[in-house]
Amino acid sequence: MASHIGRRKFLATLGGAAAAWPLAARARQPQPMPVIGVLNSRASGDAPQLLAAFRQGLKDTGFVEGQNIKIEYRFAGNENERLPALAADLVHRQVTVIAATTTAAALAARAATTTIPIVVELAANPVQLGLVASLNRPGGNVTGVTHLNIEVAPKRLELLHELVPTTSTIAHLVNPTNPALAEINTRTLQTAARTLGLQLHVLHASTERDFDAVFANLIRLRAGGLVISADAFFTARCEQLAALAVRHAVPAVYENREFVAAGGLMSYGGKLTDAYRLAGVYAARILKGEKPGDLPVQQATKVELIINLRTARALGLDVPPTLLARADEMIE
Repeated sequence: MASHIGRRKFLATLGGAAAAWPLAARARQPQPMPVIGVLNSRASGDAPQLLAAFRQGLKDTGFVEGQNIKIEYRFAGNENERLPALAADLVHRQVTVIAATTTAAALAARAATTTIPIVVELAANPVQLGLVASLNRPGGNVTGVTHLNIEVAPKRLELLHELVPTTSTIAHLVNPTNPALAEINTRTLQTAARTLGLQLHVLHASTERDFDAVFANLIRLRAGGLVISADAFFTARCEQLAALAVRHAVPAVYENREFVAAGGLMSYGGKLTDAYRLAGVYAARILKGEKPGDLPVQQATKVELIINLRTARALGLDVPPTLLARADEMIE
């Protein structure tokens, strides 16, 4: 009798264990890693420090590429017309989050999906672009970071006018293949130019081949200075633009420090690396379960004025003491 009871207990235990085996096996199966789709209008080798800052933001919030997340990169190679197809591909692959870093990429991602969360990094106000309902309560599937480089564009013109006060004609360089950003840039700068009593000529460049014509036009127009629009294509070519401006003796101002470090005269704008890091943090927070519509759009508020004194001397310019006093950095 006892032996029969013991045998039944053993079989019951064995049966329970057998039933648990598939559950245990399933529990041990590695879970698929979430996938972030990075959509960017630049070429893959352009501005590597920006993607490094994005990955740092992810790491600061607990996600490391190849360990607990995958990243699918889609670069348009500075051909913005490719962005809609690249965005559609990320949607087709059902990535967990899309990080649309650049204004043109943000617009393409938003056009491609209203359900996959999108974290944007862009120069313009996303409310103006129709990407979010408001900065504090974005709603929908989009949130992210703006680095204020459109908002401070009039200040770039003011600083350039302060440095070359005798000129009445300024040129403004925009990328026509990024029409939303080009239009906002131009409208903002034209208003500032009227206030300062300056004539503003808008010039276009979307490939490196256009640069020679741009600087030939500057000479023809007798423009006393050049404001370069905040644009991913120009950021990727800031060293080339800086060299051309010096070669043609044109005082020029752009948004980032790299332009001045490469020999450009002056920069005034937010730190792009800060904006990309914050975008990485937001992507990570969404991976942890937060909803993009509940995350306020962040504004990277740190703005820097950097002046290359060596270039100023080469152009025969005396930098006013008031301008020197406001500079965050001066390159000798």
